[in-house]
Amino acid sequence: MNVENYCQEHSSAEPEILAQINRDTHAHMLKPRMLSGHYQGRLLSLLSKILQPKNILEIGTFTGYSALCLAEGLAEGGKLYTIEAEEEFEDRIRKNIEAAGKTDQIELIIGQALDVIPQLPITFDMVFIDADKLNYIKYYQEVIDKVRIGGVILTDNVLWSGKVLDESKKDATTELLREFNAYVSRDPRTEKVLLPVRDGLFLTLKIK
Repeated sequence: MNVENYCQEHSSAEPEILAQINRDTHAHMLKPRMLSGHYQGRLLSLLSKILQPKNILEIGTFTGYSALCLAEGLAEGGKLYTIEAEEEFEDRIRKNIEAAGKTDQIELIIGQALDVIPQLPITFDMVFIDADKLNYIKYYQEVIDKVRIGGVILTDNVLWSGKVLDESKKDATTELLREFNAYVSRDPRTEKVLLPVRDGLFLTLKIK
């Protein structure tokens, strides 16, 4: 048993609806590893429950698993806005949100995040970035001024299967993620910690 499996076994179970989405995603979707999954999903849920956000922004929906995890911690009357670029995912996402009974709490927006974000006149308490990696710095720059002081930005896949540590890896995505990690680590507006959870999760607290 590896460390992550041990940690998962000693963490809260995922709700049954999320287990169903997990199975369905692995059975029917290409690249099912894009799904946050049980262990990371419970972390997202717990962080959201601690923060009790009124407004959450998610960039990259996939099949809706992480959105549903984050929505578990919404304050009463709160809303999660999730942006997905792939139109072919829309029906599956909406089906999953409906099955979880979260249609009133989650608003799905199909489109390009860099076009959508500037049009959202909302201050966010929590942001989860989990979309195309080449735009990570642009996403961060777009959302940072929309996050309140004391709000949190979470960014997924920042270790990129450990490639960011391997200087022989020079592909565009790996190089961009190295640049992103350096950029966030130097940002004086935030306190941050890079967690070695799954594929790397950057936890950032806006302080000014």
